[in-house]
Amino acid sequence: MNNNEFLPLPDNPGCYEELKDGNCYFVDKTEFIKTVFTSSTKVLLFTRPRRFGKT
Repeated sequence: MNNNEFLPLPDNPGCYEELKDGNCYFVDKTEFIKTVFTSSTKVLLFTRPRRFGKT
C-alpha cells in the first residue's frame, strides 16, 4: 500500500468475521476497556475531538 491508498472503513460492522476478512480498518480497544475497569482512579476523563458528534 503506498501513501495515496487507504483501506475503506467498514460500512456494516455487524460481524467480526466480516470485519476481519473485509480488508478494512479495525481498531481493537479491548485492552483499553480492561484498563478502564481496573483503574484505581476516582475520575476518568474521556476527551473527544472538537465539534465531534455535533449536528
